[in-house]
Amino acid sequence: MKEKVTIVKVGGAVVEDEAQLTFLLKNFADVSGPKVLVHGGGRRATQVAAQLGIESTMVNGRRVTDPEMLKVVTMVYGGLVNKNLVARLQACGINALGLTGADMNVIRSHRRPPVSVQTDTGTTTVDYGFVGDVESADGSRLTELINSGITPVVAPLTHDGQGNILNTNADTIAATVAKALACHFDVTLIYAFEKKGVLSNPDDEDSVIPVITPQMFEQFKADGTISGGMLPKIENALEAVNEGVKSVIITQATAIDGLHGTIIRLQD
Repeated sequence: MKEKVTIVKVGGAVVEDEAQLTFLLKNFADVSGPKVLVHGGGRRATQVAAQLGIESTMVNGRRVTDPEMLKVVTMVYGGLVNKNLVARLQACGINALGLTGADMNVIRSHRRPPVSVQTDTGTTTVDYGFVGDVESADGSRLTELINSGITPVVAPLTHDGQGNILNTNADTIAATVAKALACHFDVTLIYAFEKKGVLSNPDDEDSVIPVITPQMFEQFKADGTISGGMLPKIENALEAVNEGVKSVIITQATAIDGLHGTIIRLQD
């Protein structure tokens, strides 16, 4: 029987909310067994960029990462946010180690080619710059760290093997890590953010959808119940359970005990 490992992905909104973050880190420290923390930090990156006079460009919620913005996200994700989380976990008694995908060649990506996207003004071609689409992840390396009693804290940065750091979606990083560890552990992936789960009514905080399967997801997409940034999050979750991850839960940052939120699974 495989040992259980819990992967928690915390979004940038929670990272910026001191009360939520403090509560999450305490609960994360209390999670039994091996664990991994994956974090975002987009809001902090936007703030730091503005302070440096660098404009942030977003297309359909995705950050365009030109050379100057790449410097910002590398500093913020791999440094400011990552190391603060590591230090705070050490204070909670967790022997944490901060990583990007480039460290130990854990996650390798390729630079995303220009793509056609639909915007409010019509279809346009967007070059997202130094944004990475994941190619591979080394679950064995991560397993070595975990088996040594280390808790990896993974920043949303990868590399292309040619010396380039790439900005990579944190939800994708979390799903990638979960899939890479699925052959070594019994993996539960928890997406922790500011809502109680996936909501059927965005104006009703208690309208949590308890379970989403692939068939339900297609229906929710078609009727508009689920839209925007939640779409890629659930797509990542479904891909993870399809590739061996035991359970994916989308829940509030203050409820990462696995008993609350929306469960993503293949069958009802």
